[in-house]
Amino acid sequence: MTGGASAAETALAAATADHLPVLIEEVVDALSPAPGEVFLDGTFGAGGYTRALLDAADCTVIGLDRDPDALAEARVWAPLFRDRLRLVQGTFGAMESALEGQQALDGIVLDIGVSSMQLDRARRGFSFLRDGPLDMRMAQDGPTAADLVNDADEGALADIFFQYGEEKRSRALARAVIAARQSGAITTTGQLAAIIEEAAPRKRPGDMHPATRVFQSLRIAVNDELGELARGLASAERLLAEGGRLVVVTFHSLEDRVVKRFFQRRAQHGGAGVSRHVPNAPDAAAPSFEMITRKAVTAGEAELSRHPRARSARLRAGRRTAAPAHPPEMTGLGLPGLTLSGSFS
Repeated sequence: MTGGASAAETALAAATADHLPVLIEEVVDALSPAPGEVFLDGTFGAGGYTRALLDAADCTVIGLDRDPDALAEARVWAPLFRDRLRLVQGTFGAMESALEGQQALDGIVLDIGVSSMQLDRARRGFSFLRDGPLDMRMAQDGPTAADLVNDADEGALADIFFQYGEEKRSRALARAVIAARQSGAITTTGQLAAIIEEAAPRKRPGDMHPATRVFQSLRIAVNDELGELARGLASAERLLAEGGRLVVVTFHSLEDRVVKRFFQRRAQHGGAGVSRHVPNAPDAAAPSFEMITRKAVTAGEAELSRHPRARSARLRAGRRTAAPAHPPEMTGLGLPGLTLSGSFS
């Protein structure tokens, strides 16, 4: 090889330059990697958290992602870390089956929601700022956002916009979508954004784009993101060794509510349904986590100045105790009462 950079080194430099994860110092601090430990980056993306952990200690990281594009790009530079980095395709909600045979982990990090590399690529259809096919599938299989927008009835669309996007104008916007699709299928992000903007124009220059919450809601619905989060938290509880750390970064209130309630229910004696006034009830489940963070950690001014996306980020972290994992539960975590079976008709 000549003195020039290898293809792997070039790819690594590009990945590092293109994507800086939010709260990266806080994530590494909460995980506190030590030599010989094994971590799971359950939302690998461009590998930012993974590289930070590998740089911080002589540890091993398993990079898990449902997006085949993310893993294909990482496989170019992953050999630079030799056997300290292993890439696996799968969802973090099913991490136990994806990591079949893996011994207990020392730490897990989850960065919930869409990645910057997905938002920045028009062909993936996640952003109303870039016109492209109305897709939004993280794993690139199954029904698309276009299927949902064109097949769901008005009530279902309104419920999705309200429950997953917290959109107060959900009924009016659902009616606008139904009316627009009478003239032909809605197939691009630009079409949908224009429909929403016409139905609910911005009141003042600089206001949030009116399609923001609608796009968020469709993305969550298409990828079952909140159900995935609940399943992932329960799986992490079972996979972590005693003393293992779980760090979760969220970007909107729906996600943060689920994580906050999960930790509340796991870190108090008795878990769900047990009064805090009866801490030593004989049939109470012992706490499976102790909190590392007393409250949600947010970005400081220095990070906000260079990374606007960090403004909505919230980090919560807990450390696994020796107690057995609690039975998995979906109730009480603040999940919206919607069920999407994969058919939007």
